Amino acid sequence: MPIVLHESPAPLTSLPFDLEAAVQGISEWAACESPTWDACAVDRMLDLASRDLAIAGGRIERLPGRMGLGGCVRARFGNAEDTPGILILAHLDTVHPLGTRDRLPIRVEGGKLFGPGVCDMKGGTWLAVEVLRVIHAAGLRTALPVTVLLTPDEEIGTPSTQDIIEAEARRHRIVLVPEPGTPGDTPFGNLASGRYPVSRFAIRTTGRPSHAGAHLSAGRSAIREMCHQVLRIEDLSSESCTYSVGVIQGGEWANCVATTCDARILMSGARTEEERQAGIARLLALQPSSPDVALTITPTVMRPLWTPGDGCRQLVTHAQAICDTLGLATAAESGFGGSDGNFTGAMGIPTLDGLGVLGGGIHTLDEHLQVDSLLPRARLLAGLLLQLTVQPDAAQS
Repeated sequence: MPIVLHESPAPLTSLPFDLEAAVQGISEWAACESPTWDACAVDRMLDLASRDLAIAGGRIERLPGRMGLGGCVRARFGNAEDTPGILILAHLDTVHPLGTRDRLPIRVEGGKLFGPGVCDMKGGTWLAVEVLRVIHAAGLRTALPVTVLLTPDEEIGTPSTQDIIEAEARRHRIVLVPEPGTPGDTPFGNLASGRYPVSRFAIRTTGRPSHAGAHLSAGRSAIREMCHQVLRIEDLSSESCTYSVGVIQGGEWANCVATTCDARILMSGARTEEERQAGIARLLALQPSSPDVALTITPTVMRPLWTPGDGCRQLVTHAQAICDTLGLATAAESGFGGSDGNFTGAMGIPTLDGLGVLGGGIHTLDEHLQVDSLLPRARLLAGLLLQLTVQPDAAQS
């Protein structure tokens, strides 16, 4: 069914978004730290988000976590629950460990709001919830029913919730993802209408133990072998594919030659499935540096290539039309850095990503959002929710 854009029931510039309230609300979410591996911390963040979703008018459902990770929140808006509508898909986990806010204080400086996770992606997620609250408070209704699904594990590749995301997406016509926008030629920045694939791998080296003091030469260190492999792996990087080793764990005692060492690899940058498969083959072809050690490389979590189809292009056209009414200019492009939009876009469900805030320093102690991006992006989200709908194909009518 074609996606169409109805006239807005109210001027988007008249919706009462409050910039000071936005900064305060996002700051409160950032203060509730939620690193992926701490299920209790993520669930505390889900509690906070659930309360705000309820205030916005949503009917809340909590879904239990698995794999030792946090749970999910699903909130329904609108009366026609059986009518396929819009899914807002976002995650509430961050890469920042507990205590990061002591090293990355939540503050506004130079037009930027700093804090752990403010850009990726608590800022955009809070903004989507606030847009729904403002629409509800203004007595308006979205053109289609809306579901908000908040997940706990995007930063580690979504191993525990990919099935929930895909099942929920199949019940909807459109998916909107408030991940951070990307810089563009205009102050409003760009949206994401596709994403390149991201692949993760586990690597293990296995050596031969010995006493590191009395019999060092009898051993074969798994850590030493891993050091060789890290250099080899990262030297594979090219314009068509990049490799990064982000975690290494090995050994138990300083006086023992390490038997095993484990690491995790992120492969990205491939723009086509052919490039990705070639990149995987190069990685899996690596061999141990000597016959006395063993090497295993195992694929773990894979985000598929999302190439925009007709539905995605329609969403881009409608987003640009809304921006035109707001006096904004934007563009959409396929982007690096995976998101859960990879899954829904690859399923063929019209998906528009990069709808969140603009900012920088993502995953670092300089993470921030641009305060002046909040209201323009809120108004675009409001326009999409108030105006997007679908109409039957002529052949079906």
